[in-house]
Amino acid sequence: MASSSKANLAEQDEGEEADEIEHFNDFTLASSWERFISEIEATCRQWLADGPKRLLEMGAVHLDSSDNIYKVKSELKNAAKIYSMEYYFEISGNGKIADWNCTLHDLQLCFGVKEFLVISPQSASGVVLDAPEATKLLSAVSIALANCSSLWPAFVPVHDPSRKAFIGIQNMGTIFTRRFEADRIGSQVPIKFMHLEGLYELFVSKFAYCMSDHSMHLFRVHLLMKLTYQTLSNDEDNYDDIQEADTENAESETSPGCGNPNRKHWDDDCPWNEWYSAEDPVMGFDLVVTWLEKVVESSLEMAEMENASPHEAEKWILAPNLYPNLDSSKGDRIGFASQLHLLVNALEMSFESPFIEDFVSVENPGSDNLESTMVIPPPTVLDRVLKDLFLEDPQLPDFAKDEHKSSRAIKGAPVESLFAQFCLHSLWFGNCNIRAIAVLWIEFVQEIRWHWEESQPLPKIPANGSIDLATCLINQKLQMLAICIGKKRELNEEFEDCIGTKDDASANMEEVNKVGDESSSFHARSQAFDEKRDSLLTPEGFNGSKTVESKFSANAQDVHSADKSTLDSIRRGSAGPVGSMKLLKLCQSLHAPFTQSAPLMTEDMHEERLRAIETFGFSFNFSAQLERETLSSDMSAFKAANPGAVFEDFIRWYSPRDWENDESEAKGPSTDLTEGMNVDWPPQGRLSRRMSESGNFWRKIWDEAPILPASEQKPLLDPNLEGQKILHYLETMQPHQLLEQMVCSAFRASADTLNQTNYGSLKEMDTKMDQLYLTMASTLRPLQVNLLSNTSDTIEDLQRLCVVFEHVEKLLILAASLHRRFRQVPRISEAIFSNYYNFYLPTMGIGLADVDTQKEFDMKLQLSQNERQVVSNMFTPPTANQSWRKVLSMGNHLNGHEPILREIIFSMHDNASDNHYASSSHRDYQQDTETYRMYTCGTSNDLRVALSIISYD
Repeated sequence: MASSSKANLAEQDEGEEADEIEHFNDFTLASSWERFISEIEATCRQWLADGPKRLLEMGAVHLDSSDNIYKVKSELKNAAKIYSMEYYFEISGNGKIADWNCTLHDLQLCFGVKEFLVISPQSASGVVLDAPEATKLLSAVSIALANCSSLWPAFVPVHDPSRKAFIGIQNMGTIFTRRFEADRIGSQVPIKFMHLEGLYELFVSKFAYCMSDHSMHLFRVHLLMKLTYQTLSNDEDNYDDIQEADTENAESETSPGCGNPNRKHWDDDCPWNEWYSAEDPVMGFDLVVTWLEKVVESSLEMAEMENASPHEAEKWILAPNLYPNLDSSKGDRIGFASQLHLLVNALEMSFESPFIEDFVSVENPGSDNLESTMVIPPPTVLDRVLKDLFLEDPQLPDFAKDEHKSSRAIKGAPVESLFAQFCLHSLWFGNCNIRAIAVLWIEFVQEIRWHWEESQPLPKIPANGSIDLATCLINQKLQMLAICIGKKRELNEEFEDCIGTKDDASANMEEVNKVGDESSSFHARSQAFDEKRDSLLTPEGFNGSKTVESKFSANAQDVHSADKSTLDSIRRGSAGPVGSMKLLKLCQSLHAPFTQSAPLMTEDMHEERLRAIETFGFSFNFSAQLERETLSSDMSAFKAANPGAVFEDFIRWYSPRDWENDESEAKGPSTDLTEGMNVDWPPQGRLSRRMSESGNFWRKIWDEAPILPASEQKPLLDPNLEGQKILHYLETMQPHQLLEQMVCSAFRASADTLNQTNYGSLKEMDTKMDQLYLTMASTLRPLQVNLLSNTSDTIEDLQRLCVVFEHVEKLLILAASLHRRFRQVPRISEAIFSNYYNFYLPTMGIGLADVDTQKEFDMKLQLSQNERQVVSNMFTPPTANQSWRKVLSMGNHLNGHEPILREIIFSMHDNASDNHYASSSHRDYQQDTETYRMYTCGTSNDLRVALSIISYD
């Protein structure tokens, strides 16, 4: 038993020895940390082999803050922790780091490197809070980079993320090693470091052995400094609020409730300010002043440099600060475009009822779709709008002033006209809902009727006696009504004058002879009235035209002479002889008569006549029937001016192409009676074929036309009848017909208002305005020809037009804001606007809701010497109330403003050949090397310092 047990033990020992041989610990294999270094090395070798172009093809990520920097990322695992290693590189890095290019990465600016690695843990903070771990991590990266012969610097973020602290290392061959360290003081910056002298001494202390060396030795320190100034925003200080409160308190004694009249907005003199106040798209400017490389040898020189004026700097760079999300729309920006969008919505709802009154009362059956938000403004607001619309201006505005060349392609009303002003008021009345528009329109038409009934002239309507058929129909109707009111006033005045003359004559006769002859008195009064009427028709400055303006009697029959045959033989209403033309039956000169103007017609009246012609067919006699009243009037006037004339004489004067001459007649006027008698008479010729046909309608009208001058004829235009027709049209038109014309007029008036803006000579803006008018003309064409049906496609087109309008409106407001700031140096405004235009242009073809607002506009513009003073004047000296709020603790003031940011790069250069380690080194090191470099960035409240030192290892 004992022997067997010993045998078993021996076998067990042999088995254990065999297991130890099979599973022994081989200490030649790598540890986990060594495997981590090997993994870093493999990743770096792969990135080195691929190169920047290959990495870009493989999906390198572009940094939004830079145009030329990309990064690739790789995840590394060590024990239980996962690290992220990022490689930052440039495609073409020709610029110098010290130039402070806006596209530099933060670590590039701090340490003066170009391509670099950043390794950090994948945690919530993203930094290494444990100092030993950070050192060990940086050592692993350094070993891996040395193994693959890479000179990339590597950085590890440490401490709290708010401190923006880094440590780093870079292998610079076999001799030199560069170490990096950066940290930040977030508050309570020592006063010493607020000044250049203290920062200089801080840098010198990094390589001087003791403080006494600062005064005993002169160190040639290279210095670059950049100062950033910022203009005050429009409402950034409390001074305006204090001033406004003081002004309101002072005025409250005399005018309670009155605002501050001295407080002005930036766009008070802009054309759109009458309707809304726009937010200034330019919040301010950053001025970057740069001193290029200087050599400083003492603290005293730094103290002197702190007192230097920014005008002594070599570079001035201007950077505009635009309104946040200027290229996006979140519904909080009010302008013409936003209100036009509401008007298009009202047009879409206008098809729901055939009567405008249905949208006013909520008791109507169709009011279910009227939302509760469609409120009607109070009566006080309505009265104010009506007073502004019908306020009589003694001087009519210039309707063609500042009108765009393509404005008339849009069939709307001119911007200064009554209907266009109504449309613009409607955009802001009750937030432009259909109910508010209906209420305003009904009151508007009632006010129009009052002006008609009281014979009061319509404001904002040109009284030139013509109708502009290129405008919308409502504007034509209002022009026609204004003419009718003018004719009505003339007739009323002549009638009152006639009645007044009769009353005065009767009173005089009663005083002279109480029992007078009434018939002779009436004859005298009639003769006096004739003389007055004839004086109105005196052909002063007659130019030979056949149609002139004249005034007409209300009752021409009351002034007829008793002896009609004698009166018919007297020449009346003549405007003068027509050259050397003679009458056919009498050897007398042919006289041109004063005639009535042709009756005015609006577009719908012309269309009615065209439809009649299409229905009955075009013929000469039918055309004469349509013009019967005008022909009869002209023939009567011709008979009165040419006693004894025949139909052929009228044709020779009125329609020369219907008279066929056998031989040419003299054209020049006869200046001598004897010479005139020698002219061949009678004229040889005949009527044309159509005039000589039997049953010719013109001859029939000639035979029936009485012998009456134009002054005694019934007016061709009946103002009372036409005026009532116009009022009936305005009161009974359907809602969609009203809204269609309102949309056209509102778009045109809004664009014409913006077109009055002075934005200098910005070609891009001129191009966009031209394109806007063309786009509006094509989109609004279905509304202009009254062919719109309630289709969603048309409404969508109008809504897209609103988006285009908003794009142009925002660009124009920006152009105006820039122009008013840089009138003396237009190059600045043109450069900034052109740069923003190219930035904004890709978003103009899509809806504002789809605009990518992640990328912000960033521009740097270098200023010339003659532009510096204009920019300097933008930094107005602070007032007493502004200066007490902030103690100026930094130097280099610009008109009393201290820089909001100061950045300095200190550097110390050393000749590497003077070091005994470099005596046998490569020739590349036989030159000056930047052995010490310190970057500082801060204000009076915070300071960030980044230091890099080269050591000889």
